[in-house]
Amino acid sequence: MKTQDAAATSIDFADIIRPGDVVVCGQATAEPRTLTRALVEQADRLPPFTLVIGPVFSDTFAPEGVAGIAFLSYGVIGNSRALARAGRLEVIPSNYSAFCADFAAGRHRADVVLVQLAPSEHGRLSASLSNDYVMDAARGARVVIAEINDEAPWTFGAEWPEDVPLDLRIAASLPPVELPPAPLDDVSRRIAHHAASLIEDGSTLQFGVGKIPDAILSSLSNGRNLGIHSGLINDAVVDLIESGAVTNLAKGLDAGLAVTNQVIGTERLYRFVHENKGVAVRPASYTHAQSVLERINRLVAINSALQVGLDGSVNSETLNGVAVGAIGGQLDFVRGANASPGGRAIIALPATAPDGTSRIVVCVETVTTPRADVDAIVTEWGIAELRGCGLSERARRMIAIAAPEHRDALAHDLWNARRGR
Repeated sequence: MKTQDAAATSIDFADIIRPGDVVVCGQATAEPRTLTRALVEQADRLPPFTLVIGPVFSDTFAPEGVAGIAFLSYGVIGNSRALARAGRLEVIPSNYSAFCADFAAGRHRADVVLVQLAPSEHGRLSASLSNDYVMDAARGARVVIAEINDEAPWTFGAEWPEDVPLDLRIAASLPPVELPPAPLDDVSRRIAHHAASLIEDGSTLQFGVGKIPDAILSSLSNGRNLGIHSGLINDAVVDLIESGAVTNLAKGLDAGLAVTNQVIGTERLYRFVHENKGVAVRPASYTHAQSVLERINRLVAINSALQVGLDGSVNSETLNGVAVGAIGGQLDFVRGANASPGGRAIIALPATAPDGTSRIVVCVETVTTPRADVDAIVTEWGIAELRGCGLSERARRMIAIAAPEHRDALAHDLWNARRGR
């Protein structure tokens, strides 16, 4: 197909999508909403197809408005939880790095790709806010449709490959999806206080989305020579760079560069990364690669969990047998931090779930990060240093950071479990 320019109103997906097609669209803040909205509006007259999504932070895919579309993802993040609750989302239990690599290797199929790109005065397009599996999916797709959004920031490292043609270009001018910082509360601040004590000056940080990572980052404004090498960056990174806490000079790799795979935040962050040579938005084959992570000085991986077992096993995927989270890059970065000189792997979570149950449990229902890989677990009640500890000592340390009202029950349930009751 010869490259064509068209208006969004002229797109007729009935001429593009075939029965059984797999459609891949940009994830998180990189969602090409001009295209995804048009796709959803036309869904009732399209043949059955599957839409591959990642984290969803828009309202495009509300379950009541997407009849006929089957959804597939590597996890349940953001507004995709509504699809999962409605039984509309199939999850592939995969590390994020492997999910991306499977598109590159052709193990995951892509027939149609929808992508948001940022234009440049120099002519080269950029994938802007996410350098993810979409590029590799596009290499093997039958049709690639690009939303050229003049409000999307142009980022280094995410230049669209010149050997991947665009079959259809749609001009767009709308603010990219935003994810404002979550309001901090007392629990997240207490967790941040404990976690920050494990982060030395000169450390390189990896972190995820949510109030706990935000609280930890906000507590590091007095740090020195910190660096960023992460699956994502957010508004808190701008604060740390502007305060001088993050210089990216002690990383041992990519000196002077904040390296990320995705940019997830608000307009402030998007203005900051636009044509900023100090930020590199790179593919997961680099950001999540063990061969890269082990070369970074003092890599500190900060990740969250739904549950942690008394043996240290981490569950970030399911509750009561239902998928409510994701493997994501957690295991990639935990293992990378463990291999990094002076690195730390921190799993931070509230000790108590919103319904009052303990997040510290005798045994997790799904193992996302195995106990053999776990370093430090942090709750608002303290730090459990688990590396090198036997099972009995691990259980003692984990019970000590559980909520006080649950500690006796955990000790009793552990005793019964050991006696086979």
